Parts: sequence; C-alpha cells; structure tokens
Amino acid sequence: MEDMKFAILIDTDNISSKYIAAIMDEMTKHGVVTYRRAYGDWTSTHAKGWKTKLMENSITPMQQFSNTVGKNATDSTLIIDAMDILYTGNVDGFCIVSSDGDFTRLAIRLRESGMVVVGMGEEKTPRSFRTACSQFTVLENLIDEDEEELEAGKENARSAGSAAGKGAKSRKSGAKGGDKESASISKEVIENAIISIITENENKDKKTGLGEIGSRLLNKYPDFDVRNYGYSLLSRFLEEIPSLKLVKNNTSLNVELATTMETAEEVADYIKTLLREQGRNGLRVSELSNSVHQKYTRFKPKNYGYSQFTKFLQAIPELELYGDVNAREVRFREVRFAEEI
Repeated sequence: MEDMKFAILIDTDNISSKYIAAIMDEMTKHGVVTYRRAYGDWTSTHAKGWKTKLMENSITPMQQFSNTVGKNATDSTLIIDAMDILYTGNVDGFCIVSSDGDFTRLAIRLRESGMVVVGMGEEKTPRSFRTACSQFTVLENLIDEDEEELEAGKENARSAGSAAGKGAKSRKSGAKGGDKESASISKEVIENAIISIITENENKDKKTGLGEIGSRLLNKYPDFDVRNYGYSLLSRFLEEIPSLKLVKNNTSLNVELATTMETAEEVADYIKTLLREQGRNGLRVSELSNSVHQKYTRFKPKNYGYSQFTKFLQAIPELELYGDVNAREVRFREVRFAEEI
C-alpha cells in the first residue's frame, strides 16, 4: 500500500522551534511529507530560534510581514496556501502545527474535502481546534523531559533581553487557549467510552481487541494520547483502570470488563434494603444513586448493560419509578410492599 502524502504547515508565531525535530519524526507514522512550509515574519527577533531549524529539516520559510498591528497576517497566508495545495490534488492530508484556535474552520473545511487533518499544538491549544482535526497530538508529549529542559535553558539564554515582552505575550496566549485542565479529557470519560465499546460488542457476541479500542477512541477523541496520562503503551494505560482487564488470545490482546465487580444482584439487594428503611415513602432517584455510588465506588450502570441508573432500577421487578421526570422517585410496588417488609 502506497504511503499517504501530507503537507505540513507550521505557524511559527504560536509554536516553539524546540519541537520541530519531534514534529517531523511524528509525521513519519502517518506518511510522506511532500510540502514543508513554516509561516512567520523572519525579520523579527522572535524568529531567530527557527532559522537554523528550518535549514536542518528542509522546511521552506514563508515570509509574511506584520503589516497591521493586532492582526495575525501569518494565519491568513497559511490558510490561503492550504486551500491552494488542496486544489492541486497532490496530497492526501494536512498537518497543521499551531496552538491557535483560529485554524478550527480551516481544519473543518479540509476534512469536508476528504482530507486527513493531523493537528499538533501545545497544551494550551483550544479543544475547538483539537476536535476539528482527524487526530491531534500534544507537542509536549513528543520530547523527553530532559531534552525539553535543555532546550528551555537555551531559549531562556537567547531571550534574556526580551523576557518581559514575551511574558506578556505568553499570558495573552494562555488566556486565549484556556487552561490545561479544561483542555484535557478526563480518565473517567475515557473509561466510560471504553465500557460502552465493550458493552456494544458483547451485545453482538463479539470480542473487543486492543487495536479496536485504540482506533475507536481516536475516532471519538482526536486528541486522545496515552502520553497525556503518563503512559507509553495503551495496554499499560488500560491495565491501570480497575473496571477493565486484558486477556491474551494467542498473539492478540482482548479487553474485557473486570469480573471482580459486585454482581447486579448484590447492588439490587442493597437498593431494596435502603427502600425498606424508608417504608412507603420511597427515595428520590438522585439520593439513591448517591448512596449506591458511596457503597460501591466503582459501580457504573454501563458495566451491567444499562445506559442509565434509572434503567438499572426499572430492571428490578419489585420496584417502580414515579413522579416528575426531573425529580423521579423509586419505591416498592404496592402489591409487593407487604411481602418485602
């Protein structure tokens, strides 16, 4: 199978030159890079760190003067070039390297034209741009910590005279991109997504392979990367999730729900015990849910094949739900109440 051809377009106004070697290395996983362009004002002091890197990696510098204060001319030039390259029909995809959310619409437009869009940016990159890409990689994950500290030391030495100005720009970029916490996908969200995949396959009497988990997570969350959570292997990441287990099948690995969880019968018995204590009054579903999660910290309805806690309750024959949709309550059915108490 012939390798896919990519155009790599770099916004040097929003990316540090220390990442360039790692960026080019990462792109070898996707295909062959045929267009290599970096956009910026090469007459500015900010571009000094990039000049040597461009020559070392055979990247064409695209000059764009900052003609208007407060306007990012680099963005406009990159977008125009991307559309020109698209219409040549010479590439299968694009790699857009930037931490700027202004390229969100460009990524969407390229994907609408059938292009694969690989996004790369720093942690501050807004989720809007991340999710607009076919796949997104956080640049901090591509270089070793020791290497990053060494590069940072060199950059600090080169920019000692303009630290105040850069500090103001950095604060502005951070405010635009949002904080790291809000940009990351929580491990709990990933766990729930995996449980849904496994449950869906079990309903089809199908095993769930490690490769399928990786590809489907990436399709759902383009910026998903186990390196975001401190792991180098997807298998190691999954092993640390208590509700999952890996099962070796000849030369492949399957992912299953852990069998060490409490049974549905155990949870149902606990729910009925709580309701007996309430007599005929019943309990609000939200209160009951809190009690169950406190008792069984790893309880999730999806682990038992139910999309919601209310669906789990409805599967218990002795119980009934009543009241307003936004404040539903649960109690024993009247015909069984005397027997239950």
